Amino acid sequence: MNEAKSYTISKELVMEACQCVKENKGSKGIDQVSIQKFEEKLDDNLYKLWNRMSSGCYFPKPYKTVMIPKSNGRLRQLSIPTVEDRVAQMVAKLTIEPTLDPLFHPDSYGYRPNKSAHQAVAKTRERCWRYAWVIDLDIQGFFDNLDHTLLMDAIKHYVKEKWVILYMERWIKTPIFRPDQPVSSPVPTNGIAQGAVTSPLLANLFLHIAFDSWIVREYPNNPFERYADDIIIHAQTEEEAKQLLEAITQRLKKCSLELNKEKTKIVYCKKKGREEDYPHIQFDFLGYTFRPRFAVDRQGKRFLTFLPAISHKAIQHIQEIVRGWKVRTKIRLPLEALADYWNPKVRGWIQYYGKFYVSALQSIKDILDLMLIKWARNKYKSVRRSVKKAKRLLQFIKDQNPNLFVHWSLK
Repeated sequence: MNEAKSYTISKELVMEACQCVKENKGSKGIDQVSIQKFEEKLDDNLYKLWNRMSSGCYFPKPYKTVMIPKSNGRLRQLSIPTVEDRVAQMVAKLTIEPTLDPLFHPDSYGYRPNKSAHQAVAKTRERCWRYAWVIDLDIQGFFDNLDHTLLMDAIKHYVKEKWVILYMERWIKTPIFRPDQPVSSPVPTNGIAQGAVTSPLLANLFLHIAFDSWIVREYPNNPFERYADDIIIHAQTEEEAKQLLEAITQRLKKCSLELNKEKTKIVYCKKKGREEDYPHIQFDFLGYTFRPRFAVDRQGKRFLTFLPAISHKAIQHIQEIVRGWKVRTKIRLPLEALADYWNPKVRGWIQYYGKFYVSALQSIKDILDLMLIKWARNKYKSVRRSVKKAKRLLQFIKDQNPNLFVHWSLK
């Protein structure tokens, strides 16, 4: 006999949500329970979660704060839910995403099924060839400043499941535990937790109303690309861009958001732009810098155009990571083990940043080769005193096994 519950949530959906959380991995929450620990009593844990969610008496534990370094040297706050809460949030996401996602604009690319950052970069590149000006939009503390009342109005308008509305309100009001503060942190009055399972979907919903639908309605001749709160808008003239930026500023104010005036800028994006003529002739988007670059046509002739390539910030960040590996101290490892150690990360960098203008990855290749040279000189006495001998040794190894290191495939 079925148990009488306030809300209809299937046990199969809870199990599916748990599998999604497991695949996404993630660290421990405030209760210090890992995914592995949660799985030790999986059936019991999932049944208890299903029972409480179906009864309307599920209350999430506070989020745990983790500070993540940003490329500019500053720290970004990441809020980590417990494993149990990640499963609960995934249940809600799996329930409403199939209904919400089709409503979103085609040029919203962040954290959506069958959408990617590469698609956003490709579309931006295409439109920069057709539009002379770009507004590089930066919203001040977007995730920290989302208005709860406006967000809940949006949720209630688009979400029909009452239990999802109930728990969404609890999740956005969940306190965030910080080590320097008591556990009983105050209930937040605005903002959503970066790190919560539902946050990307809620961000897309909010900006669908606050920005996407508005600009399509009011400025249909100004296309855009949006990846979460990173937004690029195109314009034909500088004057048009200035007027549009002012309108966007006023629109966001009505939605309790502000632009970061230091980071938001109007960019001239044609191949002959000069800094003395225009304040900004390049911009960064999703780890790529768009600026005038040389390309080669089908006849082999070089020409100047406006293209994306890995940004300087991304290169610096990767270089810091590589130096942090301290490869030259790992002289006890055979070369094959060293390749296994770093190839997965390097492969990811090449797959992402090598999608456009792959030759810009040369500096990444150079630092990886430099690390190998230092490793070889520390490991082998025969090349310790000579960089040239170390290079020749590594070249010999490369000739024998060109696929040993992923970055050796870069030309």
